[in-house]
Amino acid sequence: MTLRIERSQNPTDEEREAILTPLRAYNAAQAGPANAQPLALLVRDDNGEILGGLYGRFFFQWLFIELLSVPEQARGQGMGSKLMQMAEDLAREKECVGIWLDTFDFQAPEFYKRLGYSELGQIADYPPGHKRFFFQKRLTNNA
Repeated sequence: MTLRIERSQNPTDEEREAILTPLRAYNAAQAGPANAQPLALLVRDDNGEILGGLYGRFFFQWLFIELLSVPEQARGQGMGSKLMQMAEDLAREKECVGIWLDTFDFQAPEFYKRLGYSELGQIADYPPGHKRFFFQKRLTNNA
């Protein structure tokens, strides 16, 4: 069998899935099933419009928080902390080992530190002139 590499000019979801399928199979063989499940905590106004919230995924007994958006009018009033606490409570219910996330220096690294997250690392100049931080918080059953 001869293998070759080609560049896809406009990658499709189908191409991504073709790459992802054998990777998922390999990962499952090494680490067991991922049991991936999405999580969404929505912040709505009186009209039911979504103005922000938290979106994440449970995966390999960890919760990855992909998105946290607090509406401008609710910032500094504890809504972000409440969303994070709700996510942490759900992660504990699912017996997660921990929670991880990333954020930029112009977003909220100090907020996560106040919530007990520890920095795992950072990428300088991503985007140029800024930093991207990676955080984790390990959970225990009686914390």
